[in-house]
Amino acid sequence: MKITRTGGIAAIALAGALALSSCAANEAPAGDGETTGSTLSGTFNGAGSSAQGSAQEAWIAAFQTANPEVTINYDPTGSGAGRETFIGGGSDWAGSDSALSDDELAETFGSCAADSKAIDIPTYISPIAVIFNVEGVDELNLDAVTLAKIFKGEITKWNDPAIAALNEGTTFPDLTITAVHRSDDSGTTKNFTDYLNQVAPEVWDQKPADPFPYQSGEGAQGTTGVVDAVKNGTGTIGYADASKAGDLGTAKIKVGDEFVAYTPEAAAAVVADSPLVEGREANDLAFTLDRKTTDPTHYPIVLVSYSIVCQEYADPAKAEFVKAYIGYITSAEGQQVAAEEAGAAPLSEDLSAKVAEAVASIK
Repeated sequence: MKITRTGGIAAIALAGALALSSCAANEAPAGDGETTGSTLSGTFNGAGSSAQGSAQEAWIAAFQTANPEVTINYDPTGSGAGRETFIGGGSDWAGSDSALSDDELAETFGSCAADSKAIDIPTYISPIAVIFNVEGVDELNLDAVTLAKIFKGEITKWNDPAIAALNEGTTFPDLTITAVHRSDDSGTTKNFTDYLNQVAPEVWDQKPADPFPYQSGEGAQGTTGVVDAVKNGTGTIGYADASKAGDLGTAKIKVGDEFVAYTPEAAAAVVADSPLVEGREANDLAFTLDRKTTDPTHYPIVLVSYSIVCQEYADPAKAEFVKAYIGYITSAEGQQVAAEEAGAAPLSEDLSAKVAEAVASIK
């Protein structure tokens, strides 16, 4: 199975254009992880977060196996493109590593019933890895200020004294740094730059947003593009969902007085200590992540990836599917699949209960 990448709204709207194989079975995953007889059928389209790509492959395979009359297409065009596609009515749901903005919530959503808006449902919690490829360097410690200066283009050599000071005993080459960022609108970028802006605002003076804010470094399309550019380059560094880091080096990030490696548990701890965005509908579970922690059991460069869905759909068949599919992927069973296949952190017990209520409210 694979998720096929296409050009945009028109392509995602073509039923079957990205068709994925399915296997016959008689039972469907339900929101609580149990199975019931499946009555679902049809072709349904999602688009957005490439960070969710590995998890979506696994979720789709399991759901289609249990629902043989269902075909699910997911186009990993990036979070910004996914939200745009969903708002325009070109998909039935969106995956996004950043929640809908207030301006986006003011839009008319093409798949939603009249006077109904979209809600953000946390689906996938994952650390963002700082990946690097420097010959002879196996371990790398970085703090927020140094990381910000690297990606802003103020530190340009691997043997810069600021990097050496954080990595006592490591000899760095006199080699130009190529800092690779996302060229597309990306929720991963928004989360990465939110960390830099919160923890090193004296360097990273741009507010977090889906587009990379500075004219520095090298851009690459999607999570896969960034990983490939780092892997195939020389003296490269980038940021990507940890599920795609592979055998690349990954930096430890300074938290308090210690340098912390990413783990799903350390990422989930940041989310657990963060509040929901104020002023949203009761079933809109968007987070304001607090990345200023000094607790070394926390890894602050984390993303919460959402399923963006209609509170009420214009088409009841789409509502039935979305309720079942999002219910499955956010269930204990679905979260375990994402943990095994993509290294994601399962939703906490408290958040799972809130998510279940939000999913149950979909009409």
